[in-house]
Amino acid sequence: MTDLSLPAFDEHHPPSAALIGDCVHCGFCLPTCPTYVLWGEEMDSPRGRIHLMKQGVEGEPLTDSMVGHFDACLGCMACVTACPSGVQYDRLIETTRAQVERRHERTRRDRALRGAIFALFPYPKRLRALRGPLRVWQRIGGDRLLRRTGVLERFSPRLAAMERLAPRLDKADRLPERLAAVGARRAVVGMLTGCVQREFFPAVNAATARVLAAEGCDVVLPASQGCCGALSVHNGREPEALRFARALIDSFADAGVEWIVVNAAGCGSSMKEYAELLRDDPAYADRAAAFAAKVRDVSEILVELGPVALRHPLPVTAAYHDACHLAHAQGVRAQPRELLRGIPGLELREIADPEICCGSAGIYNVLFPEPARELGDRKAANVLATGADLLVTANPGCLMQVAASVERAGGSIVLAHTVEVLDASIRGLPVSALRP
Repeated sequence: MTDLSLPAFDEHHPPSAALIGDCVHCGFCLPTCPTYVLWGEEMDSPRGRIHLMKQGVEGEPLTDSMVGHFDACLGCMACVTACPSGVQYDRLIETTRAQVERRHERTRRDRALRGAIFALFPYPKRLRALRGPLRVWQRIGGDRLLRRTGVLERFSPRLAAMERLAPRLDKADRLPERLAAVGARRAVVGMLTGCVQREFFPAVNAATARVLAAEGCDVVLPASQGCCGALSVHNGREPEALRFARALIDSFADAGVEWIVVNAAGCGSSMKEYAELLRDDPAYADRAAAFAAKVRDVSEILVELGPVALRHPLPVTAAYHDACHLAHAQGVRAQPRELLRGIPGLELREIADPEICCGSAGIYNVLFPEPARELGDRKAANVLATGADLLVTANPGCLMQVAASVERAGGSIVLAHTVEVLDASIRGLPVSALRP
């Protein structure tokens, strides 16, 4: 419960009144907003939330209802793409969420869940400790039995959502700290290994490193690197996000790299905004700006460099799913498609309603399992309607979310990251080598 005698926002970076004023309430954002599409509620649309921000800036208190509408936003940024007035909703919702985390007292249950999530997911070593028990649990079929009984769903829908999202785990081979370019060296790049990507999707990191090396890059993977802070930024946990960002900048400080390559959409979007995040830190502001200028999504750098490695035919029909923080937050849409179309034998198909989020949105599908499930089911139906054999995307959260939704729909499709498909083509592997 918040003290209703106080204004909603304090003086530490409240939502900008000038940015709020850019919204003319035209409604172009409405058909692209997942929560508005689901519920048709004005306050659960971007312009509705901006209206609530305006009330807060003008001195209204931060009510539970107001917080509920801010929390319900997936942060997908589809509205930023759709807005003809250039409203920077991404900046507005992030500053608002930081205010909420400082000034709103959540329920004990909500605090406990969020505390558990943020004590685990941003820490690769803790996720690694979870891998062993989870692999054993999956191998003995405990996950399938638990889902059939429905016990966890009845006890805690949030925990059930988390369990259902867990990908099938195989043995993870650790990458070296440096991988040499194949043939003539064209660039020296650093590579983010991430948290969930590193421990739950190690094959994506391995494929990323191999593809970069095949395209003439020396790949540097500092062992000291940790979380980039994306989850913390997107959930208003500013002090935590600052700590992670500073540590990541430090880990690449002496790596001697020209670019820093990222293969997870949410991570890349946050790292490209480090200059804004660390603008108040005199020791890191300039370093953060220089760091952010080097950040590239793996598809961006591969297109910038141009292909040199031979592509072997990969006869498959593939659908490409735009991860929100790649398409909307970073504006990267053409590059992954260009890379896929460059593979001989691959037929690329588009998915209906591509601007609507799949419901993953970082930890949204754990905090709000019901709307996330509905969005996931919509996305799965559109994916399966393409008739494609393979679904390609560029974010671990999307892979987990869509996989769970396709399984729930009784469908079957192979899912892979863009670089995994490229890696298979470059190495001459069949489609069956990709993750089922």
